[in-house]
Amino acid sequence: MRAAEAIGLVAAARTDADLFGADQPARRYRELVAALHPDRLPADPAVRAEALDAFVHVTTRWQARRVTVLGDYRLGTPAHSGDLADLYDVGADRLLKLPRRPTDNDLMAREAHALHTIAERGDPRYLPYVPRLVDEFPHRDAADGAERRITVLATAPGLHDLDEVRHAYPHGLDARDVAWMWRRLLVVLGLAHRAGLVHGAVLPRHVLIEPDAHGVVLVDWCFSAAVGSTIPALVPGQEEWYPEEILRRRPCGPGTDIAMASRCMSWLMGPRAPRELHTFAQGCRQRHLDGRPDDAWRLLRELDQVLDRLYGPRTFRPFTLTP
Repeated sequence: MRAAEAIGLVAAARTDADLFGADQPARRYRELVAALHPDRLPADPAVRAEALDAFVHVTTRWQARRVTVLGDYRLGTPAHSGDLADLYDVGADRLLKLPRRPTDNDLMAREAHALHTIAERGDPRYLPYVPRLVDEFPHRDAADGAERRITVLATAPGLHDLDEVRHAYPHGLDARDVAWMWRRLLVVLGLAHRAGLVHGAVLPRHVLIEPDAHGVVLVDWCFSAAVGSTIPALVPGQEEWYPEEILRRRPCGPGTDIAMASRCMSWLMGPRAPRELHTFAQGCRQRHLDGRPDDAWRLLRELDQVLDRLYGPRTFRPFTLTP
């Protein structure tokens, strides 16, 4: 596209559809920007002035087009991309969660229900271990009429998932560092189980840590279910992490989450796991649900006994993601 053609197109356009087209708007935008870019314009002052005005108009319209308003929230580009939804930073330490497909609205509703239930029934001391539901509302897309269920979650700065942790320590993590993550993960699982819920997807990507203060937050409650019922779906590509009862669509219980959590912790330690902790984790991953521990808080006390025999009284051990 030449500069003169681009100038004419910009001048004639009355709507975004006129300017960027309907089929490949991003491609049209790139073509216009390339044709009108100041570094590529002819020397003629009059043409340069027209082209620069058109360039500013195109870039301004494109940026405005990329900002979507949902309810009271203005969205730019996604801050994170989850299993089902894109998450947008909407300020004040809050993330808006927008499902990519309307068919996942039921899973979004499961997360909202789970967070409501835990907030109502859970011990207030442990509520920071789960996201806080700030807002929820339906949104109908003006373009295709599809309705999506939107949630807004309070977040905390400086969180990193266990995939990042394992990437930072590819040869395995010292068990003394894994210990505080494991302990806090059992706390949040006990919180959920006491509220009658199974998380159903305790995967590395869903366990977030705050390294400096040793914080843990368990996220993505979209796959949660009542104790004794079945988990509604699996995270694609993560099938090897799930225990048998989920894969076979059988009733799940606290032992389901405990098995997945212990798998995460063994994976973090890798070959550095002490024999005692390796044996402890194996006991949490018995093949059948009824053979596993079913009380996360009681299991925490047992874990503390193992850790005490290995390392003595607990002390704060600084942790960094830059070994």
